[in-house]
Amino acid sequence: MTEKLFTEFPPVSTQEWETQIIRDLKGADYEKKLVWKTLEGFSVRPYYRTEDLKDLPYLNTLPGEFPYLRGTKTVNDWLIHQTFHATGRYAQANREAHSALDRGLESVGFRFKENCAVSFDDIKVLLNGIYLPAVEISFEHCGTSRTDILDAFIKYVQDNKIDPGQVRARFDFDPLGRSMDGDMSLEDSLSRLAECIEKVKDFPLLRIISVSGYAIHEKGSGIVQELAFALALASEYVQRLSAKGVNPSVAAAAIQFHFAVGSNYFMEIAKFRAGRMFWALQLREMGIASPDKCRMHIHAVTSPWNQTIYDMYVNLLRGTTQAMSAAIAGVDSLEVLSFDSALRDSDPFSRRLARNIQIILKEEAHFNKVADPAAGSYYVENLTALIFGAAKELFSQTLERGGYTGAYQSGWIPSLIEETAALRMRNIATRKEILLGVNQYPDFTEKAPRGLSMEILEKTTRGATAFEKMRFRTELSGLYPKAFMLTFGNLAMCRARAQFASNFFAVAGIEIIDNNKFASIEEGVRAALASGAQIVVACSSDEEYAQAVPQIAEGLGGKVILVVAGEPACKEELIARGITHFISVRSNVLETLSQYQQELGI
Repeated sequence: MTEKLFTEFPPVSTQEWETQIIRDLKGADYEKKLVWKTLEGFSVRPYYRTEDLKDLPYLNTLPGEFPYLRGTKTVNDWLIHQTFHATGRYAQANREAHSALDRGLESVGFRFKENCAVSFDDIKVLLNGIYLPAVEISFEHCGTSRTDILDAFIKYVQDNKIDPGQVRARFDFDPLGRSMDGDMSLEDSLSRLAECIEKVKDFPLLRIISVSGYAIHEKGSGIVQELAFALALASEYVQRLSAKGVNPSVAAAAIQFHFAVGSNYFMEIAKFRAGRMFWALQLREMGIASPDKCRMHIHAVTSPWNQTIYDMYVNLLRGTTQAMSAAIAGVDSLEVLSFDSALRDSDPFSRRLARNIQIILKEEAHFNKVADPAAGSYYVENLTALIFGAAKELFSQTLERGGYTGAYQSGWIPSLIEETAALRMRNIATRKEILLGVNQYPDFTEKAPRGLSMEILEKTTRGATAFEKMRFRTELSGLYPKAFMLTFGNLAMCRARAQFASNFFAVAGIEIIDNNKFASIEEGVRAALASGAQIVVACSSDEEYAQAVPQIAEGLGGKVILVVAGEPACKEELIARGITHFISVRSNVLETLSQYQQELGI
């Protein structure tokens, strides 16, 4: 069939779309209802059309072509990566790696304790039986104060007569990033780094500099901050190493970018696309003419920041969507964190589930069969342009303040990240940003998982941490508080508000006593007092609250905490009568529930 059916329909202009949308809104504000304001401060429209692509650069480039908007490869195959603890357990780490390699793993990471001594014999045990030309190896937390891991690895390759041109490996040397802690001599570390680059000149696929946007993300940054600051740090590496005699193209080729993948699905896709294009254009501006030397090499890890300990199996869903974003965006390697990694060291079962997420994306969903699946999407292409522009502006501001190290040491970078992290925390506290199972739709009957302690929670800075502490305090108290839903009046309204209030209080681990609808206020009050609940929530329509809530308060006689579900017009009148507790969609959930905990003696 060759007939083009859509020719029967007349074209619809943008103005006609806008007119219809405004008509359907029935007077509601277009900007407030349909335009999405991102954390980064720019606006995302509800729809995009063909004309929105006309001014976007590089749309006609192909995958593998400069400036790599569409990817640095002509195919979309990435390496499935997992990390294993190595220090003091080299043989066990080797066995774990072999087991994972037999089950679909393609890239193996070994994590060491910071600046630990690693001998050649340790490396032999660690890499025993691993065929290096077929497997990428990464060494994490090795620093630049010691280069014995690199030296041992080079000797291992030489002793086993392995072609250096076939060895794919990564080291996470990051003296600029780590010097911000003030515990190392920067110039000495950069000199050692230059020496290390010279040592691996015969290893074209080995990268020893790890530029960590991931570390920026972990502090609670936004997408644009993660991208701009990482690119500023990478640019500074090229400049500083050039000053030490390293060819700029060689310095750039030694860099591996380490990024997190958050849950903002399309924004994350656009982030990687914008990052590749930005880095390629920046290197060209720095005088690197060869397009091949302008490729960004990306290792991505699913975000630990939005992982949860309560309802932790939801982390499998988060890991899946994040992995999809990274795969569609065309990263080079990807690690999906185990669903329980926020609580404990992963075991074979949780590692298998994490690994299989990626295997399914490849083998069953065929995400590796199409290069740049997002190409041509009006939405994604415009998001890419927005992120690129915002990152470029922030990058320029960073350079004006002395580059990454100057801007960081002055406090400018940390303060921006802290502001964003605080905003994100407020958004979570008020449920503008949802963490399923934590600040919204919790499992009412769930108890803290085995092994959880307040000490573990104190060590984390995840988005869910404050809520998890609050819920855990409820469990530790041994008071077993209950919230009783006193439902009356309009059935639809009382049930809707009971559901809202139930989810609200369950967030703090408070037991919920729900009810369908009481025939009278008196019946509801009697049932509430008989239940032994410490909190009673009045659930009905605004119109009924003015008369009914004072009656409920009188019946309860101050024996329990009375809460009104909603923000009724009669709120001030009720407050004047001593009824002061209200919950609504405008409430700061964290602050409100913490207040109730204090009143209950928790």
